[in-house]
Amino acid sequence: MHSRLKLVKATKNIGGSILILGIIIFLYGFLVSDYSSITGIGIGTVMGAVFIFIMGMFFAATEEMLENTAKGTPVHFTLHRIK
Repeated sequence: MHSRLKLVKATKNIGGSILILGIIIFLYGFLVSDYSSITGIGIGTVMGAVFIFIMGMFFAATEEMLENTAKGTPVHFTLHRIK
């Protein structure tokens, strides 16, 4: 449990700081700068922050599911002949 909590906190901190940076870049490009490419960089940074956050939550959920599943459960396959 402790490792997942650390992963969630790290994801939240990194994603949040990149999100704030992306919002600042977007607002600077949209309101202040004459170059539209800076606005696009801000949008891309915000999307990257959301992607980092979603991937971190996915990794934490995957780790939880792997920890809670029964290990070593045999899987039986049956082969059917097609006539």
